[in-house]
Amino acid sequence: MKKTLIIAILLLSTITLSVTGQNRASWMRDAKWGVMLHYSAAILASENKLDKDSINIDKWNELIDNFDCEGLAKQLSDVGAGYLIITIRHVGGFFMAPNAMYAHYMGQAPGISSNRDLIVDLHHALDQYGIKLITYVSSKFRFNPAEIKAFAYDSDDPRKAEMYLRWQEVIREFSIRWGDKVSGWWVDGCYTPNMHFRHPDIPNFASMAAATRAGNPNGIVAFNPGVFPRVMSLTPYEDYTAGEINDPAGIRWKFNEDGMIDGSQIQILSYLGKTWGEGDPRFTEEQIITYSLNVNEKGGAVTWDVPPLRNGTISDDFMKQLGRIGDALGTHKKLLSSD
Repeated sequence: MKKTLIIAILLLSTITLSVTGQNRASWMRDAKWGVMLHYSAAILASENKLDKDSINIDKWNELIDNFDCEGLAKQLSDVGAGYLIITIRHVGGFFMAPNAMYAHYMGQAPGISSNRDLIVDLHHALDQYGIKLITYVSSKFRFNPAEIKAFAYDSDDPRKAEMYLRWQEVIREFSIRWGDKVSGWWVDGCYTPNMHFRHPDIPNFASMAAATRAGNPNGIVAFNPGVFPRVMSLTPYEDYTAGEINDPAGIRWKFNEDGMIDGSQIQILSYLGKTWGEGDPRFTEEQIITYSLNVNEKGGAVTWDVPPLRNGTISDDFMKQLGRIGDALGTHKKLLSSD
């Protein structure tokens, strides 16, 4: 515990103050919009009618090795998206990059990290087109039995302090590993902020923000409180709003001014499919254009989640919709056929 606290204190000392009014995330407003991919074993299995348990670490490595970074980057460039948000790990699945700190805590437990560092390769592909990369990580994760022990998950500790401190070390290593190849972080699972993050001592929002910025002081971060129709900032330690919205027609605006809400850049995140990472398009082209323009007119950026194909690229149906968004927002570089 003492060693972890010392590391966490050093981590906290790296924080760059985000309460000064500086808008690190102003580039999101300029980009206008981006795309999100939930690339996970569970979602790939669902979309391909597979048993998710059939995707073991060997199969995961095969999927990651065949992820078409260049193809995805070209698609995003064609439709004019300014950034990509992608899951490092989702719903207790596999990582898409190795992490020595995670391996340190897990010891001899079976590995769940890919051999390929997909984030590095994605950056190189996206950077050719000036597209920024944001990584999704949960503030915590759905533990398997080995992780419960390794990360000192204490059911009697309401704060789960040791678990959060150790998990932040994993995030910090990722950030240092990637440096400015990653422009930002979207931190999920901050559903009980008073219990777990609003404390003067670590772990807290400050230490989590410091972990994400350890490798890139200019990296932006958002903390997701869950689905709320009214756009809001959760803490002064974030740079943009997480903005998770299931129904973009029901967004409620209040206290927003010049693209900002309570000191944070406005960003809205929703999905074009049936749900996150899955299903056929649920909106008409007219609807998605209206929703996107509405956010941009407020000075915000809008992010649309689409289902990934097995090789990480996007299907024609969703590419057509993304092309219409880029055209409506004036960023589209290649007008796609409506046929």
